[in-house]
Amino acid sequence: MAKHINSSDKFLVRAWVFVTIAAALVVLTAVSVSYSAYQTRRLVGEFQQLQNLRNEMEVEWGQLLLEQSTWGSFNRVEQLASKRLKMIVPEPNQIVMVSQ
Repeated sequence: MAKHINSSDKFLVRAWVFVTIAAALVVLTAVSVSYSAYQTRRLVGEFQQLQNLRNEMEVEWGQLLLEQSTWGSFNRVEQLASKRLKMIVPEPNQIVMVSQ
């Protein structure tokens, strides 16, 4: 014989379905918030590491620019030309102007 479901039983079933769905959504939301917080912390850490790397590279770039200006200075080139290539600055009477 078939059991008859009255309206109060239907209401209880619907209430339990609603509560179950609501509980599942709350758990899903909690997991999502936890994951979002984890990702945020991870990305902030990565961002700070990249900023530190950028700062180190800027310092190195400044040092390289300073080194470049030192190696290419006129005095250094003149010293190397006189020492290694035995070049000298000509006397004014040794300078010849060539016209086209």
